[in-house]
Amino acid sequence: MTLRVERDKATGVAVVTLDRQHRHNAVDLATAAALGEAWRELRFAEEVRAVVITGAGTAAFCTGIDRGVDVPQPASPYSADDPLIAIGPKSCDLWKPVIAAVNGMACGGAFYLLGESEFLIASETATFFDPHTTYGMVSAYEAVYMAQRMPFGEAARMSLMGTAERLSARRAHEIGLVSELAEPDGLLPAALRAAQTLAGFPTEAVQGTVRALWSAKQAALQQALAQAPALIALGNLPPERQAGLFAGRRAAPEPRVR
Repeated sequence: MTLRVERDKATGVAVVTLDRQHRHNAVDLATAAALGEAWRELRFAEEVRAVVITGAGTAAFCTGIDRGVDVPQPASPYSADDPLIAIGPKSCDLWKPVIAAVNGMACGGAFYLLGESEFLIASETATFFDPHTTYGMVSAYEAVYMAQRMPFGEAARMSLMGTAERLSARRAHEIGLVSELAEPDGLLPAALRAAQTLAGFPTEAVQGTVRALWSAKQAALQQALAQAPALIALGNLPPERQAGLFAGRRAAPEPRVR
């Protein structure tokens, strides 16, 4: 099992858990498919009125795409297949409120999920970073999502600094990326309290408010995301060079946490 979905009919809350703790909850193709299926199922689950997304264990919320995944690409330079493109709730047309409970590392492709959540609650031990530039890859989708949620300078710094820096939960809270900090043991209870509150309100009003909030930025978001495939095609190093950089990661100095 790569994904757990638990529904509580009494509270109206579902908890979606990335369940690949042995891989720091990195997303492989099966997990990507399971996420899309879960969001689409929750659209029709009338008993579910709010959702919490989290990761198994305490080491990581999600570390993006699993580096072991082989993603076949079309020969055409005008198209690219991104296995994470539809792992977020909004990409699957789910407009019930989603709260992200961030435990441990959240990096790279995790931002597809965080970028499509209503708000984030983080463990005080959580960290955020974007490894793309370190390994010769363009941060396109990830940078766009984070630029929508963070002050531009903070999003630019995280996207460009790669693995050299990690954003602490405290700093993420200071800049507004995270709305609430919790002790590690209190993270899920804090997220569930917020989700249960939302689930207790009239669902039509809640979902309408979610749509209104997203309408404020959706046009700009879609325009920016439309540029991502071309930027990735132009800027990514060949896979073998990326692999070489990734293989040498253990020789790099410890990242600075700020």
